[in-house]
Amino acid sequence: MAKEVVKENKMGTMPLNKLLVTTSLPMVVSMLVQALYNIVDSLFVSRIDEAALTALSYAFSAQNLMIAIAAGTGVGVTALLSKSLGEKNQELVDNTAGNTVVLFGITYLVFLVLGLFTSHWFFAVQTDSAPIIAYGTQYLRIVLVYSFGLCFQFCFERLLMATGRTFYSMITQTVGAVVNIIFDPLFIFGIGPFPKMGVQGAAIATVMGQIVAAILAFIFNLKFNHDVHFHLSNLRLRGYVVGRIYLVGVPSIIMVSIASIMTVGMNQILRRFTETAVAVFGVYFKLQSFIFMPVFGMNNGMVPIIAYNYGARNRKRITGTMRLAMMYAFIMMCIGTILFETIPGPLLSIFAASPNMLKIGIPALRIIAIHFPIAAFSIILSSTFQALGNGVYSLIVSLARQLVVLVPAAYLLSLSGNLNMVWFSFPIAEVMSLTVSLLLWRRLRRKKLNFE
Repeated sequence: MAKEVVKENKMGTMPLNKLLVTTSLPMVVSMLVQALYNIVDSLFVSRIDEAALTALSYAFSAQNLMIAIAAGTGVGVTALLSKSLGEKNQELVDNTAGNTVVLFGITYLVFLVLGLFTSHWFFAVQTDSAPIIAYGTQYLRIVLVYSFGLCFQFCFERLLMATGRTFYSMITQTVGAVVNIIFDPLFIFGIGPFPKMGVQGAAIATVMGQIVAAILAFIFNLKFNHDVHFHLSNLRLRGYVVGRIYLVGVPSIIMVSIASIMTVGMNQILRRFTETAVAVFGVYFKLQSFIFMPVFGMNNGMVPIIAYNYGARNRKRITGTMRLAMMYAFIMMCIGTILFETIPGPLLSIFAASPNMLKIGIPALRIIAIHFPIAAFSIILSSTFQALGNGVYSLIVSLARQLVVLVPAAYLLSLSGNLNMVWFSFPIAEVMSLTVSLLLWRRLRRKKLNFE
């Protein structure tokens, strides 16, 4: 068994640029596909009416919370499993894999209960618009109740990522996204033999894609992931494994969950101007995902490289990987800024934007996009903190950026009565985020990378 772990050594030997590109490229492609189907989801829903689009904007914070719990757990799994591979500890690798399956099963049960009992309440406390509440409740209940696909997609894809098999993760995510894209218009508009289901159809197409992706990821692990051995005995939860997963995972969960709190806060600030501003905010997140998701995809390829070499005590490969990742992230973010600055109108028109939505959205996209290149460095540093087992640092940065600076700044700027001023809270928060990230990185480098 030990020999099988030793074979998985490309993260410690392959030239860094080639390693980062080959490991990350499949994830970048799959993330682009994920961003595409997120956009397609809202694109079709916007053809129903603006209330339906606004409902999905309100639903974003709940969906983000789901992803936060699943992705945060996945970050802890990836860091522990990759580090265990670097240390050649097969027993810990297998126990981590088995405990991961159980943890995601428990996570689904929590989502199921929330879907059944809190979906209507979630919208009722945010808006008094009856159409938005109705649309949102229909959508969110389905997404939560059938979220076992989402949970086990994350579960089995993270096992593939942690062992460097990102190509298979790309396949699962791409197939799941394609299923969603194909069935979205069929279920929403009732094309051919399919019933016309509106917003509910969008939710059904979403969970169908997640379920298909989960099944594929499970099959790929059984067939191709030889570094992980699945045994019934590994399904028994072990305190030391769960503890180490969530030592990194909980800060990551809280960090991403903060985005949900931020979104709720921003929605309440924006709706004081108009519900259309909430729709613009939701559309912005759909559009920016096309820029940010590839960077997050590269992060998914970067984290196991850094975690592996941290386990192998190779400082040169850790810092070299970081420099390359920052360069690629900066380039991608600059492309995003150029697009948002030059063609904001056509981007918004994808979502059947009304004249009023264009009037609000065009300056919003141009102002917010200022912060994209700055965010490139903050994102890489945050993922590095997680890969080195210091998820708390990532939490500190995220908490400071989104709750300590972004929402309060947006509120204070909203007092001017000028909606355009509110959007400047994003670049203000990002400058602060980078400053804090650099200070924490300087401290972490001295503390954890003092080996040769």
